[in-house]
Formats: sequence, structure tokens, C-alpha cells
Amino acid sequence: MAQKILVVDDDETLLRFVSEYMTREGFLVLTADRGTQALRALYEQRPDIVVLDVMMPGMDGWEVCARVREMTDTPVVMLTAKTSEADKLRGFRLGVDDYITKPFSLAELAARIRAVLSRSAAQPEGEAAVYQVGPLKIDLRRREVLRGAEPVAVTPTEFRLLSALAGRAGEAVSQEDLVTEVWGSLRQESSSALRRYIYFLRQKIEDDPDDPKHLMTVRGFGYRLEA
Repeated sequence: MAQKILVVDDDETLLRFVSEYMTREGFLVLTADRGTQALRALYEQRPDIVVLDVMMPGMDGWEVCARVREMTDTPVVMLTAKTSEADKLRGFRLGVDDYITKPFSLAELAARIRAVLSRSAAQPEGEAAVYQVGPLKIDLRRREVLRGAEPVAVTPTEFRLLSALAGRAGEAVSQEDLVTEVWGSLRQESSSALRRYIYFLRQKIEDDPDDPKHLMTVRGFGYRLEA
């Protein structure tokens, strides 16, 4: 069955070009030109991924993304003309899976969509479906993190990063390996994104994020999840 994309942008010409191209690429494409319409389509149609423009009248892309994250962990790719650090940080906090900056090629957009879908569809197998690392329990099939008996609210990207580290608990994992596993080879500026998500995770899983005991930095190399 064709995977379903919801493309949200107030530019009708862009919507038409993206829809035609992605349909030829084998996707089922839904479109919306405003935030409220997008949220209705998300609820009724259950797309596999959302491609979302930041700058829209009324409810902008940031607010739509926040609403999406309240309802589902459906992957989100943001379309933006902005490339500032503050804007990217805001998106990372909301759980954005990838960015693509306007103007972009349709081939690049298709490649990024496939990469994000591939990562989100990866399913663990066998006994490694649940990791217990110190007080943390990471259930890959249920996509659930517990700290003791308390659930930890993590975004899809935070979950992928924590799972990558938990799968090699006690080992130092290089920044390059984590970037590839979590974001794939197409992601731009992924090293800075990795540092931000390490920071976000420490806020959620450490008693004192400024003096971490579990999510450790291996200076000059990468990170290690300690029991």
C-alpha cells in the first residue's frame, strides 16, 4: 500500500508541484493550505509523514507542529526559508524530524521523506526489543521510556537517539555513528542537532542535568549511556 504524505503550505503552486511529483514517486499525497485543515486531515486520514511549511497565515507551522505532537509521533519535515539557530532549536524542541530549506529540489525532498520514513519504520527484533539501563527502561516496540515507574515524555527523535545509545549501553558511541543512525546521511548540521538532543534528553532522564550520571560525554569522540 502506498505511503501517505500530508503536505501543508499556503502556496498553491508549490502544493501542486509537490503533489504531482510525489504521486509519480508512488506516494499517496494529501494537501492542506492552512493549519486547521492540516490538523483535520491528520486526524481523519492518518498520514505516514507530514511535510509542513513554517510561514503560514493564521496558525503557523510551529503551532501546527506542536498540535501534531500532542496527537501523534507522526514524522514531521519542516519547509522553511529560515535557517537561524534559534528557529532550528525551536523545531528540535517540538520534535521536528528533519528540515529542508526553500528553495529545494523535489528530488531532494523525496529523498529526505524516504529517509525519515525508513528510520521511523525500523522495527527491533528478538530479545533486544526492551533495554534496561540503570533506572531507564526503553521499550522499542511500544516506543515507551520509563524512568523507574514514571513515564518519560520523549519526542520521536529523542527516542531514536536514546535507543541507539541503549543498544550499546556502556560503550562509547561516536558522534558520526549516532548522527547516521538517528538522522541519516542527508541531514545537514547534524552534529549541532546531536548536541541539542543530548541536552534535551539530560533534562528528562538525569536528576541533575548539569552533572549527568547516565548520559555521559566522551570528550572528543561521542557519548555513552551508563547504567
